[in-house]
Amino acid sequence: MLITTDGVVLKERAQGENDKFIDVLTSDMGVISICAKGARKLNSKNAGSTQLFSYSKLCFNQRSDKYYLNSSEIISSFFNISKDLNKLALASYFSELLRYCVPSDTPSQSILKLFLNTMYFLDNSKRSCGFLKSLFEFRLMCEIGLMPRLIGCCECYEYRSNSMFFDIINGRLFCDKCFSGEPDYNTVMITDSELHVLRYIALTEFDRLYSFKVTESLEKSVGIITEKYVLAHFDRNFNTLNYYKSLV
Repeated sequence: MLITTDGVVLKERAQGENDKFIDVLTSDMGVISICAKGARKLNSKNAGSTQLFSYSKLCFNQRSDKYYLNSSEIISSFFNISKDLNKLALASYFSELLRYCVPSDTPSQSILKLFLNTMYFLDNSKRSCGFLKSLFEFRLMCEIGLMPRLIGCCECYEYRSNSMFFDIINGRLFCDKCFSGEPDYNTVMITDSELHVLRYIALTEFDRLYSFKVTESLEKSVGIITEKYVLAHFDRNFNTLNYYKSLV
């Protein structure tokens, strides 16, 4: 059976002398692994479309429970990302997140759109790495069903107060009147500006998602919160994140 779909390569794995396996994020099949015969040859018709981060139209056969690439047509290579070590490290972190949290046989249109849009802004240097990191982290968590309750205090439904507290583990807000205890690693005091950014990332439509502006200090503080949220809910570290952080 011949299958045709669009997808972006998240990882390459060499197989033998000339072949490779590619992990691909697709819109209708989630993350799948495809065997690309001869794709490591320089003159292969599938060489460009199976490189890391290439977004391509892919045609492949299914035999038993495995996929084998037949033909492909590249749509975008995001070439500039590979020329900048910080961008490359950040894109690799995004890819590792996707491979971890997006299963196969799962419709993933919104996730693919999020990744492609983020890669576009990263490739063209239209937004900073820090901005794109926090946006991608938090919106991805929302898209996979882990959106926190950000509309108001989980006890009294107060939309804003002098101080708000974000319970990262349980994904909920407390106002200063309802919060008891002390802030710690998993329950952080959150400013009105930080909360506004998180609400915007979680709730706005895709066509306006990348249009807001933040100061450098706000970008940094929001990034700390979104990273904590990812690590707390996945309960693991990511080597690509550690490498990216070693560069910045």
